[in-house]
Amino acid sequence: MPVPDARAGASAARTSAPGGPGPAGFGARLTTPLLLGSLLNPLNTTMISTALVAIGRDFGIGAADTAWLISVLYLASAVGQPVLGKLADVIGPRRVFLAGLLVVLASGLVGTLAPDFGWLVVSRLLLGIGTSAAYPAAMSVLRDESRRLGRPTPRTVLARLSFAGIGSTAVGPTLGGVLVGAFGWRAIFAVNIPMALLALAFALVWIPADPPRAAGAAGAPPKLAIDPLGIGLFATALTFLCFFLLDLSDPVWWLLAPFAAATAALVTWQLRTPAPFIDLRMIARNGPLARTYLRHGLSYLQIYCVMYGYTQWLEEARGFSSGATGLVMLPMSLSALVCSLAGARTRGIRAPLLAGAVLLTAGAGVLALVSGDTPLAVLLLVGACFGIPQGFIGTSNQAAVQQHAPAESIGSAAGLQRTAQYIGAITASSLIALAYGRQADDSGMHLMAGVSVVLGAGLLVLTLTDRALRARA
Repeated sequence: MPVPDARAGASAARTSAPGGPGPAGFGARLTTPLLLGSLLNPLNTTMISTALVAIGRDFGIGAADTAWLISVLYLASAVGQPVLGKLADVIGPRRVFLAGLLVVLASGLVGTLAPDFGWLVVSRLLLGIGTSAAYPAAMSVLRDESRRLGRPTPRTVLARLSFAGIGSTAVGPTLGGVLVGAFGWRAIFAVNIPMALLALAFALVWIPADPPRAAGAAGAPPKLAIDPLGIGLFATALTFLCFFLLDLSDPVWWLLAPFAAATAALVTWQLRTPAPFIDLRMIARNGPLARTYLRHGLSYLQIYCVMYGYTQWLEEARGFSSGATGLVMLPMSLSALVCSLAGARTRGIRAPLLAGAVLLTAGAGVLALVSGDTPLAVLLLVGACFGIPQGFIGTSNQAAVQQHAPAESIGSAAGLQRTAQYIGAITASSLIALAYGRQADDSGMHLMAGVSVVLGAGLLVLTLTDRALRARA
């Protein structure tokens, strides 16, 4: 049978399948809901940064408590991204994508109507789970479309997906400041309701029905090889670590014992099970990929210190309103957007990563000198110093993952890159809580900046000495 006819038949079948008409290839109808869904997680990770002070004032709590709103979303996302990516591969990405959006709707309602701080934490937990479905499911949808058409996903489509994540992360502080200034902090939660509804409507109409998944032996349904024990151990270890890190001013040392035990059990199980949640053997053999994860986590640790720590300092130490803080962060947002596009068009990886590491270190050095009377121009420059590397580093590390990860496991490899980013964010929120305590001040900012300078220098050394980057520069 001629191949073109077979493809045409497959196309017709997709078009008439339940779930709406199939888009023509990788057109706007297919990619629009994928982009809308994929921006929800990174947008919510940074949008709340300009609402933390207002939330703390309303509920009478300090920075150490509001840090939970940061950490709980990242904890849920660090586990949820690879888990939901595995489910998308097994049961179908459209189902997982739609289910995730329904959870986002629920989180928006809970957060908007929350009577106390505990409900806000629940809302962020649901938000982390729901938004974690979109990116891995989108990658799975594109993979299925590639198989249907018999050609790889165009790089322009992948670039747009990357830009949606980096761009929404970058504009989050500014958008959050505008929403809080105009409508109050509950708008940060409420905005997810119309966004999720819009993505849900487009997904129902434009994302084609899931194609049949591969059958098991003798035509049996595929086994859900998602390694529940590995997932549980991973979540347990991260939870104990998060609880320990969130109170570094008065550490609960005994938490390190169950963390170590869960980590040891996780490693032992992942090395023994035939279908591990995290393929530790592959990562251990693949030095360039492992260094990419480390580099990505260190980079975003510093970037999120600024997004959360710097914005709190601007409001509490400098006295700026949430709206004004969002405007001060505008250079960071704009430079990140521009440089993410520039990074996607750059063939080399090493040069933008080096530029990003240098600027992160320089920006942290400037932060170590700011005070209550620092000129506004310098404050704007600080934002740009962190926005430019955010654009370069995000796209370049994504390219490194695509370059070094095995082709058959690119989805899980991309999910682990996001996990490294979330662990960096959890650590950043812990550093902020340690530096500020109940209120942001100059001394806390200087402590956080000093640690960031050391981390930036380490990132620069890691990038300079990576021979895999040098070979591909």
